[in-house]
Amino acid sequence: MLSRLVRPAFFLLIAIAAAWFSLPAHSQERQQRLILKDGSYQLVVKYEMQGDRVHYLSAERYEWEDMPASLVDWDATRKYNEALSSGKLRTRVIETPEEKEEREKEEANSPEIAPGLRLPGSGGVFLMDQFQGKPELAEVVQNGSEPDQSANKPVLRKPIDLLATSKQNIELKGEHAEMQSHVARPAIYIDIDEGPQNNANLAERFRLVRTAVKKDMRIVGIVKVGVTGKATEHIAFIPATVTKQGTGDWLKLTPNQDLPAGEYALVEMITPEEMNLYVWDFGVNPAAAANPNAIAAAPAK
Repeated sequence: MLSRLVRPAFFLLIAIAAAWFSLPAHSQERQQRLILKDGSYQLVVKYEMQGDRVHYLSAERYEWEDMPASLVDWDATRKYNEALSSGKLRTRVIETPEEKEEREKEEANSPEIAPGLRLPGSGGVFLMDQFQGKPELAEVVQNGSEPDQSANKPVLRKPIDLLATSKQNIELKGEHAEMQSHVARPAIYIDIDEGPQNNANLAERFRLVRTAVKKDMRIVGIVKVGVTGKATEHIAFIPATVTKQGTGDWLKLTPNQDLPAGEYALVEMITPEEMNLYVWDFGVNPAAAANPNAIAAAPAK
C-alpha cells in the first residue's frame, strides 16, 4: 500500500524537474539596454547592426525587432552594458531622465518627517504618533453619520450651512475613535485633494475640535439659530497652526498646546459658513493599545 502512495509522488517530482530544465534559455539570459537619445531605453537580450538599423531581440516580447541606429545613444548604451557585465550595477544603477523625474515626483509628495519614516505618496490624513518610544504614522479615517465609510473611498463631503439651519447636532457613533494618539501634541498631516492645496488661509480650512462624549456617541458640535436669525455655534475649536509640508501637496496641522486626554476630530471648513459633516476622528490616550496598521519607521541602512 505504501509503495502505491510513494510512486505517484516520485513521478511528480520527475515531472517538475523536467519542466524546470525545459524552461526557455532566454529566461536566464542577462538583459541589456539600448539607451535612446530621448532618455528612454529598450530592454534587449542581444542586438546587432544591420546597415543603418539596429536588429535586436526584445527582452519583453522575445521577438526580433528593428529601429534606426540614429535613435540610440551609443555612448550611454556602451557605458551601461559594460557596467552591467562587470557587476558594478549591483551597487549603482544608471538612472534615465524619465526614471529620475518620476522618482523626484514621488519623493516630493512623500517627504521624510522622521528618520526612516515617510508620508505615503498616495495622500490621506495621518497622525504622527509615538508608541513604546518608537515613532509611527497612524492613519486617521474619515467618519460621519452614515455607516461603512472606508478609508479607501474618495474624500466624502456633505456640507452643513452654519447660518441656515435651526438646529443641527453633528454626531459620531461610539464613545471612542478607533485611532488613539499616545502623544499629547500630535502633528496631523493632510493631503486629501488632487493637486496643490492653494488656500489663501490654510488655518481657516482645517480646524481641530474636541468632541463631547455622550452615551454611545461623540458630539462634534451643535449649531442653533435663534428667533432673531442669529446663529450660535457650540463647537470647541482648538487653536492650531497649519503649514505646508515640503514641496508636495501635504499640509501639517499642529495644536498650539498639549491636548488633554479625550476625543477629537479634524474638520474641514468648505467655506467660512459651511462645514463638512464628514470628519477625521481620533482620541488622545497615552495608555491606549497599539493602533492597527500603523506605519513604523524603516530600519536604518
